Formats: sequence, structure tokens, C-alpha cells
Amino acid sequence: MAAERKGGFTRGKGFLEPYLARRRAAMANHLIPAELRVGRILDIGCGEYPYFLAHTAFKEKFAIDQLPSNAEEKEIHWHTMNLNMEPTLPFAEAFFNAVTMLAVAEHLDPTSLSRLLAEVHRTLKPGGSVIITTPAARADRLLRWMARLGLVSAEEIDEHTFAYTLPLLGWHFGRAGFAMERVRFGYFESGLNMWATAVR
Repeated sequence: MAAERKGGFTRGKGFLEPYLARRRAAMANHLIPAELRVGRILDIGCGEYPYFLAHTAFKEKFAIDQLPSNAEEKEIHWHTMNLNMEPTLPFAEAFFNAVTMLAVAEHLDPTSLSRLLAEVHRTLKPGGSVIITTPAARADRLLRWMARLGLVSAEEIDEHTFAYTLPLLGWHFGRAGFAMERVRFGYFESGLNMWATAVR
């Protein structure tokens, strides 16, 4: 595993950001079946320092973010893209075993999220999984208050464009081509954050 980045876990400052990054990474690692780790993973919206990818085990690791990498992770294949503007993935069909979007959906408008999930479905291998974490809609006001207090990154919270619910995430999964019987949902961090997985 890699050493922590000195500059922080996200853009901006927030006292709780290291803790929250570790919690998201732990949840994602818990949700990824062991048999998928022999293949490729893509982390979408990983931030300039890909904390989760640096703390997960996969044969090959790929990253996408709108910012260039600020990490020294040589084994991570980096792509700099703004997927809110053009949500198209530059990968072949059935390329990945797993795709993660940790604290990303809230930065995407619903149209971009639908298009991106369709691309995720296209690039996942049959049996591959997508894992999403995002704040619960009911946490939006609390997060903005916490940003004012310096507990979470104000830069990140200011870019939240939409607050999703579990049923709405399910609707987006279905629209992207995922079968609803292969979608699972839940909450963590006292119900303030949501997780969702879908298997192609």
C-alpha cells in the first residue's frame, strides 16, 4: 500500500476528510468480491491523489479525474477527463471487472450520471460490478453546515450539483441497462451516506 499524500485527501481542507476517505475506501473494498480482483478496476473521480486505488488490491488499476495526478503511483493508468461535460469512457467493451465511483455521483447532473452509468455498463465484463457511494439527500444541508465549520471540504461541497436517493440511483441503474435484481443498496455512516452496487 502507498504512503499517504501530504497535501490531503481531497481538494480544499476539511478536518474530517481523511476519516471520510478511509470510510469510503473501506466500504468499497468490502463490497468488491474477491474473485474480481484478478482483473482490472477503474476508479472514476478519484481525485488528484487516488486514495482508494492506492489502498485496494487489483491486478490492474485505472483512474479518471478532471485533475491531473498528484501521486507517485506508477502502477495506476491515469486519464484526465471532465466526465460531467462529456461522460464517455475511453475503454473497450467488457474491459473492467469493477468500476468505483466514490463520492462522485453528487457532482454529476442526472443526465451526465445516466450517460456515464450506461458507459460503465458497456465497459464492465459480464459479472463485473460497479460500486457507488454518495451522500444521502437528507445529509445535504448538514454537509453544507459542516463545510462552513471547516469539517469537510467547502470546495467539494460547493460542487455538489444534485442530491440522490436510493430509489433514484436504482432508476439510473435500470436506465443504464443493469437488471434490477442485480442491484443492491444500503446506508453507512449513520445513514448520512449511501452505497449502491450493480452487477452486469
